[in-house]
Amino acid sequence: MERILVLDDDTEMCDLIVEYLAPDGFVVETFNHPESGLTRALSGEYSLLVLDVMMPGINGFEVLRRLRATSRLPVLMLTARGSDVDRIVGLELGADDYLPKPFNPRELVARIRAILRRVTPILETAPPSLLTVGDLELDCQTRAVRCRGEKIAVTSAEFDLLVVLLKSAGTVVSREELSQAVLGREFNPLDRSIDTHVSNLRRKFGLEINGDERIKSVRGVGYIYAKSSQ
Repeated sequence: MERILVLDDDTEMCDLIVEYLAPDGFVVETFNHPESGLTRALSGEYSLLVLDVMMPGINGFEVLRRLRATSRLPVLMLTARGSDVDRIVGLELGADDYLPKPFNPRELVARIRAILRRVTPILETAPPSLLTVGDLELDCQTRAVRCRGEKIAVTSAEFDLLVVLLKSAGTVVSREELSQAVLGREFNPLDRSIDTHVSNLRRKFGLEINGDERIKSVRGVGYIYAKSSQ
């Protein structure tokens, strides 16, 4: 059974989330204080963290920043704000997805399941599957990423985005395809999650040795990993 940690200072919201998730077989533990919740998130005992943005003391962004310094625990952020800026900041800091309050209980479960599907290892007897394009290498079994031989930390969503782009290197992949493959949902033109994840990857990997952009945007369509597959 998947263990979910919920960090939100709103005790009623925590109770509601437990009520929403328990029937789907999740074991849920809640914390209302950022510091203690962060300590538990770093324990390695959970499959996913549901993290609220607005909390007293240190807010959700700061919790996420500290968490990402040492942990790749998947994070779904909850935000009561309507501003896209907050959602973008969360994704840039390493959140896997976000969900604005108020939310539909079924959507919460669907978002969590989509994230967990991406990060759950697939047990295979075959050797590890490596995907290599130029100086970028993905180990699809361990979900490790190396660029020019150096290991680079990426979120689960960023890894899945790389897999799709590298498998189609040299070919444009639409935002609709990326949204379904990476986020597990229909594309919404107002949702900038894919664009933010791409921006994060560009920052992490930098340019090609020849100075070219690794992931190029195709206006009105989507993105292309410009280097041909090898």
